[in-house]
Amino acid sequence: MDPRYEKLAKNLVDYSMDTQPGERVLIDNSAAPEEMVLALMRAVRERGAKPFVKISDARIRREFIAHGTREDFEAVGDLELRQIQQMQCYVVFRGSHNTFEMSDVPVEQQQIYCKAIKSAHEYRVNKTKWVLLEWPTSAMAQSARMSTEAFEKFFFRVCTLDYGRMRPGIEALQSAMQSADRVMIKGPGTDLQFSIRGIPAIPCIGERNIPDGEIYTAPVRDSVEGILSYNTRSIYHGKCFENVRFTFERGKIVEAVASDTEAINKILDSDDGARYIGEFAFGFNPHILEPICDTLFDEKIAGSFHFTPGNAYENDADNGNRSQIHWDLVCIQRPEYGGGEIYFDGQLIRKDGLFVAAGLDRLNPAHLLADE
Repeated sequence: MDPRYEKLAKNLVDYSMDTQPGERVLIDNSAAPEEMVLALMRAVRERGAKPFVKISDARIRREFIAHGTREDFEAVGDLELRQIQQMQCYVVFRGSHNTFEMSDVPVEQQQIYCKAIKSAHEYRVNKTKWVLLEWPTSAMAQSARMSTEAFEKFFFRVCTLDYGRMRPGIEALQSAMQSADRVMIKGPGTDLQFSIRGIPAIPCIGERNIPDGEIYTAPVRDSVEGILSYNTRSIYHGKCFENVRFTFERGKIVEAVASDTEAINKILDSDDGARYIGEFAFGFNPHILEPICDTLFDEKIAGSFHFTPGNAYENDADNGNRSQIHWDLVCIQRPEYGGGEIYFDGQLIRKDGLFVAAGLDRLNPAHLLADE
């Protein structure tokens, strides 16, 4: 067995989920090889816990969503909810050999499916110790413009990072965010203001998503004003969107343009909450520097932030917004991407992707990679 599989499995079970004796762990796999699943099952048993495995496939999932009915989706949603209610931990390996597998499934059909499984998804997020990974497929390597071997090395380097090194810096940033009221973001095509007063800031250093390296909160729902231009591509509902720009008034996206303006507005019309923001977050993983059109990686890019239309995290950083969508769109502010500044109550916090306030510089790549 590849020793990298065993190391990753141990990190997921011991650190990310902190699995305890007697707990049931659901392993939901659609991309990882059998050896990785076996390594994870063995790591779970070493902790005295009980592994359960669910196998899925992107093409089969597409077939079901493309041709299923509302009643079919509701039956699956009920089944998944009953299943996850029996579990205490949940680890999912996502991935596909075709990034655009869902591109020809009508958006309306995908929206009906997402609504039907929403209760199961919310239970997983709010009631289990969960962790999510994207397995390094050839499709991801192509999107990253890397060879398969180089991308695999990159994947394991990122996913087995000593996330504990982030703790001092993230505690300082968490304190600064929870003391702040007004946030101002400046950059090319961006002039944005909003409040985060009274909403918790949640650090993420390897306990939920892998790779990790972010801290998130949410804006006060009706406080967002101005214009935001994103500079990374994003795939949602099987379509790739570029040059996304939102105009906000009293918290609502009143104008949305992109490489496919009609499609993005269909997504934002999914429900009443889709045109409001459910998350604001900083990304600072020192190994992730360039976008690969995969949200789980791109939202952690060093020097980035994401500003997310849709559902807020109800049990963590809740601003009251509810939606069936949650779309982490990313803007990079390092100089090669045009730069930019973020201010808390008029104080400069980060400039051109580097934290400048006292104590926060421990989240910059130079510090996080100092001993590597």
